[in-house]
Amino acid sequence: MELLDKIFASTSHYAWEGLLFLLIGGGLYLIVKIRFLPFRYLGHAIAVLRGRYDNESDAGEISHFQALTTALSATVGMGNIAGVAVAIAIGGPGAVFWMWVSAVIGMSTKFFTATLAVLFRGKDSHGEIQGGPMYFIVEGLGKKWKPLAVFFSIAGLVGALPVFNVNQLTQAINDILLKPVGLYAGFNSNILVGVVLAMLTAVVILGGLSRISKTASRMVPAMVILYFVLVLFILGVHIDVVPEYLALIFTDAFSASFYEGDTFLGGIVGALIVLGIRRGAFSNEAGIGTAPMAHGAAKTNEPIREGLVAMLGPAIDTLIICTLTALAILVTGVWQSTEANGVSLTANAFMEAIPVYGKYALLLCIAVFSISSLFSYSYYGTKCMSFLFGAKYKNLYNYLYIASILMGATTSLSLMINLIDTFFALMAIPTMTATILLAPRVVKEARIYFAKLKRS
Repeated sequence: MELLDKIFASTSHYAWEGLLFLLIGGGLYLIVKIRFLPFRYLGHAIAVLRGRYDNESDAGEISHFQALTTALSATVGMGNIAGVAVAIAIGGPGAVFWMWVSAVIGMSTKFFTATLAVLFRGKDSHGEIQGGPMYFIVEGLGKKWKPLAVFFSIAGLVGALPVFNVNQLTQAINDILLKPVGLYAGFNSNILVGVVLAMLTAVVILGGLSRISKTASRMVPAMVILYFVLVLFILGVHIDVVPEYLALIFTDAFSASFYEGDTFLGGIVGALIVLGIRRGAFSNEAGIGTAPMAHGAAKTNEPIREGLVAMLGPAIDTLIICTLTALAILVTGVWQSTEANGVSLTANAFMEAIPVYGKYALLLCIAVFSISSLFSYSYYGTKCMSFLFGAKYKNLYNYLYIASILMGATTSLSLMINLIDTFFALMAIPTMTATILLAPRVVKEARIYFAKLKRS
């Protein structure tokens, strides 16, 4: 396990250094290419999300709202609670600034990738309409680009595994629930948590996308609101230092020091930028290629509408929820007073500000965020399996997926985060390459749609 950890740590490090140019440079290119046009229509995006333009006769499986909540149920999870904590523990407050940069650029990337997912839908071996990077690569760029689509799908089989979320949920249950009352039994506790999560996940994911999207559309909004209220309470308790730490996020973004002296990251500003972008991408998945698979299933004949809805994802996920988590960790001072990392660091912040009930409320949010993520990622993996081996084999992936939950519950945080970081990087290469090449088509569609919107 230690050897695997070192291999994935080294691979993800070098992969993400190269991807910095592709994700941020490519994202900036997309913003300039479309001249910030979608950002002017965020109000229209909300109207679409609320169902104003829904049409049951349109192609697709789920509504705009269900598509966004399905995508958010995957992104609003441990990336927001544990991923932010990891970033601050290693890179300090400045890492949050680069997560913000990633989110703003990611909004444009999400617009393009989700639009392409609807614009260039393909058909699986059963003749059913499908969307996602593997399909817009083949349908948009042509059959000669299929190896790139295959590469994405192979990486997606591993990248969609829920091991990080399970690992951190297990850690949260142990630290918040079992250890304080003396019920923690090491590996036995971990495997028991894994078995319960596997059984719960199996009930939902074996029911297909319809059950996944309906479950996510009920669970995610309520937990986002609860988490929002809890963190606002923490910020209210420490309101006197909130401005100070907001300012520190900006000033520390250009600091050359790493708070844990991480020599592997190089101890330079560039490494801090890479760290922030990695954790931002891990949180909102812009440019990775998972969310377009959910948005590609939206019931719409207007690709631009789904692109606008998808833009809201990074804003909700990183600009709002990740910022709340970061401020809770910073204003309570736990980032400097404890050696904890990941979800345990966030839990310490909640316990400091809300001594008796805070950790249990956080555990509830963590449980819902993580479990909803388990449901959505399985859908992404089955899409990749279907593309590679045919639709009749896609459900076989669910059994591999359920088995991986046990692995996530019983292995180290370091190995799990390095594993997923590596395969997220591999997924981003074909997704961003195809998106940049197909960008002119999206720009053309956008100009037609917005001109039509002005006339209506």
